[in-house]
Amino acid sequence: MQRDEAVYQRQGFGAQLGIQGQIGLLIIDFVNGFADPKVFGGGNIPEAIQATVPVLAEARRRGWPVAHSRIVFADDGSDHNIFTLKIPSMLSLKEHEHNSAIVPELEPAEGELVVRKTVPSAFFGTGLSAWLTQRSVQTLLVAGAVTSGCVRASVVDAMSYGFRPVVLADCVGDRALAPHEANLFDMGQKNADVRTFADLLSQLSS
Repeated sequence: MQRDEAVYQRQGFGAQLGIQGQIGLLIIDFVNGFADPKVFGGGNIPEAIQATVPVLAEARRRGWPVAHSRIVFADDGSDHNIFTLKIPSMLSLKEHEHNSAIVPELEPAEGELVVRKTVPSAFFGTGLSAWLTQRSVQTLLVAGAVTSGCVRASVVDAMSYGFRPVVLADCVGDRALAPHEANLFDMGQKNADVRTFADLLSQLSS
């Protein structure tokens, strides 16, 4: 990996975005189905969920705008798409299904946005960008699952919309660790800052 990093550095990748302006928090698809290794979970997702609990508490304490996302398809599957052709079992995530509900320990509070989506990105075809912009968010902390899928897609779109994404490395998880680590590396080189929440808090405190 060190040899790979040297190539990226030589070509000018990996600059730090830093923290600027209002901070917001986006928690992506930490729902029961992704917490359960028998459904869509596994890997380090349970640990990432637990690491996000104090992050959410701190965001609320500081008054940061908080948004959550969950995958929700119509009860009759009429909104099926290419995503569900690739992963047909995603159609099981419907509004009132247990597996589509946000995990209890991260249950949204009043005033927090819940984005319902049918594709990996929390931004595509939703009002998330406008909601964050209305609240003057410039730096967007990102937690959620899975690192190589919905997190990655949302981070790329966040960058494309002009937000500064900060992927909280200890608060994102994947069902397999190899794609998790590879995508953390790649996002850190191209799309976002990647750091732990403890490191971020240390910077804010200083």
